[in-house]
Amino acid sequence: MPEDTTADKGRAYHTTSTGAALDTVTRHSKDEDITLFGSCFCPFVQRAWVVFEFLGIPYKVYEVDPYKKPKELLEVSPKGLVPGLRFNNVDPPRSLNESTVIMEFLEDLASETTRRSLLPPATNPYARALVRLQADHVNRNLVPAFYRFLQAQDTETQINTGKEFHQAIETLVGLFERAEREILGGGGVSGEGEQRALSKGLGLWIEGGELGWTDVMVAPWIYRAQLVLKHYRGFELPQTDRFNTWLRRLFTHQAFVATCSTDNLYLDSYERYAFNRPNTSQVANAINSGRGLP
Repeated sequence: MPEDTTADKGRAYHTTSTGAALDTVTRHSKDEDITLFGSCFCPFVQRAWVVFEFLGIPYKVYEVDPYKKPKELLEVSPKGLVPGLRFNNVDPPRSLNESTVIMEFLEDLASETTRRSLLPPATNPYARALVRLQADHVNRNLVPAFYRFLQAQDTETQINTGKEFHQAIETLVGLFERAEREILGGGGVSGEGEQRALSKGLGLWIEGGELGWTDVMVAPWIYRAQLVLKHYRGFELPQTDRFNTWLRRLFTHQAFVATCSTDNLYLDSYERYAFNRPNTSQVANAINSGRGLP
C-alpha cells in the first residue's frame, strides 16, 4: 500500500551519513590540512564535497548538526551555516564558508596542485562566461524555486511553484544547449580533438564530456527533486531522452555517488520542509518571508 504523504509523521532529520557517503566519511576521517564541516542532508554541503572528490584535494570530513550550531562550526561559519572549511596548519587557523566561495577556492587551489578543473580553460573565456551564466541561474532561480515548491502547503501554490521549478529546469537546459551550440556548433570546429578541447568544462550534457562546474552547482537539488519532490509533491522531472542521459551521467559519476546517502535519509530529513514546520532552517525561514537565501 502506498505511503500516505499528506500527513506529517514527525520524522527527524539525520545527523550522520549513510550508504556510500558514510563510506566516504570513513575514508576521510584522518587529519588533513583542510577540514570540511558539513551535514549529511545539506545540498550546499554536497556541492563542496563533490568538488573535493573530483579535484582530488585531501580533506577531512567533520559532520555536525547544523541546527545545534556547535562552537567549532561557528568558528568557521559565523551564521552557523554549512559548509565551512577550516585550514588547520596555519596559526591561527583560517576558515571559509559559503558553498560557491568554497568551490571557487578549491578550483583555484587545484590549479596549483592536482591540475584538475571543473571549468573551461582560461583560454576560452566565452565558454567560461556561459558556464557562469548557467551557475548564476541555478543560484538565483532554480534553488529558491525548489524550496518554494517543497514548502508550499495549499494546492494552488503547489501547482504554481511546481510550474516555476519545472520552468527553471527547462531554462537551465536551454542554457546548456546555448553553450553547446555557440561553443561546439560548427563554428570552425574541424576535428574530434578540437571538439574535445572546446567541450572541456561544458559538463556532462555534452557527449563524452566530464563533470563540469554547473553539474556540481545543480546536482544536489536535481537529485533531491527526483526523490524528495517526487515523494512529497508527485513531481516529475523532464522526460526527454537528452535530459535523462544527462541525469544518468550525473547520478552515476563517481564523485557524486561518493557523496550520496541512502534514500530514507533524504526523505526523513526533508519532511520538515515538506510540511513547513516552524523554524525548519534559515533557508526555509528566508523562503517563507520572501527574502533571499542566507
